[in-house]
Amino acid sequence: MIAREAGLLALKYFRDPDHLKWESKGPQDWVSQADREVEKRIREYLLDLFPQDGFLGEESGKYQMDAPGIWVVDPIDGTSCFRRGMPEWCVSIAYVLSDRRIPLGVIYQPCTDELFSADPETGMRINGTQMEAAKIETFQDGVVGIGYSWKADPEKTLGVLQAIIDKQGNFESMGSGALMVAYVACGRYIGFYESFINSWDCLAAISMVRTAGGWTSDFLADNGLLEGNFLSACAPGLEPVMEEIIKKSN
Repeated sequence: MIAREAGLLALKYFRDPDHLKWESKGPQDWVSQADREVEKRIREYLLDLFPQDGFLGEESGKYQMDAPGIWVVDPIDGTSCFRRGMPEWCVSIAYVLSDRRIPLGVIYQPCTDELFSADPETGMRINGTQMEAAKIETFQDGVVGIGYSWKADPEKTLGVLQAIIDKQGNFESMGSGALMVAYVACGRYIGFYESFINSWDCLAAISMVRTAGGWTSDFLADNGLLEGNFLSACAPGLEPVMEEIIKKSN
């Protein structure tokens, strides 16, 4: 599996950070040769197997975007954690079709050796074990993951946090949006919200949430694939609560 191979390549850099040279692409946005080499490995592998497909990578950009199927890749999601020696980072690979379906998602977290995967035939799995979104009775029974981007109005995020607190809910944030959304798919979180997120950070995990029986907002609307969008996700039955929380943030 290319996600695991790429993740193990990234892990070598993670364990030897003194030899990495970092460049800033903007606030909260860093890149190193680890990101570029991992994405290059994934891109070469996928386009060799599927030359008819397109590719969208965080570092290498767009290729054949008019193809009926496009691979969307983040070589290291959670780069800030990666850079600081924290384990909350992963490799994320999604396959999206021109009709906006996302039939395949794979995420590998090297520090925990967890391979998250979703497809219509095998469902949502972690290291081969079937998983489902959480089954809860009340909003207070779980944790909501919260992401934040400087590209969106901070008042939106603050409004969501206040709404969660008002409902006596609980929340936390980690450096990887891909992992937080995947945690909704496997029942570790009951929900997720970020006011702006890029497609390579979330499409694989969106596939997992939907496959596991959960709900997500329509991220790919309004050209979300190329321009990003807000994202909300939750366990089944919590859609009205999450939609109410989001409305209060606007």
